[in-house]
Amino acid sequence: MDRIRKGDEVVVIAGRDKGKRGTVLTRVTERKVTVEGINVVKKHVRPNPIKGVAGGIIDKTMPIDTSNLMMFNPGTKKGDRVGFKVVDGKKERVFKSNDAVVGGK
Repeated sequence: MDRIRKGDEVVVIAGRDKGKRGTVLTRVTERKVTVEGINVVKKHVRPNPIKGVAGGIIDKTMPIDTSNLMMFNPGTKKGDRVGFKVVDGKKERVFKSNDAVVGGK
């Protein structure tokens, strides 16, 4: 079971985007995810008329390692660690600071 999943709100704790908040868009690999508005780079794209791609410089969201992210806890308004507990017979993700169940999924 993963601590960070698609749709979770996360805070960046390391790197050039440190302190920014965003929503997880996709899970690229086991350790890497793409986050909305985080780790955006400029990519030079060559035009391809067959595919209908116009050339130029585009902004592209690149994957970021999950070790550089923390789940955002709305109760404390800060980044928080996530653990697992059995709640009502189900394994749930909970925040470590206040034992609140992680919302969303």
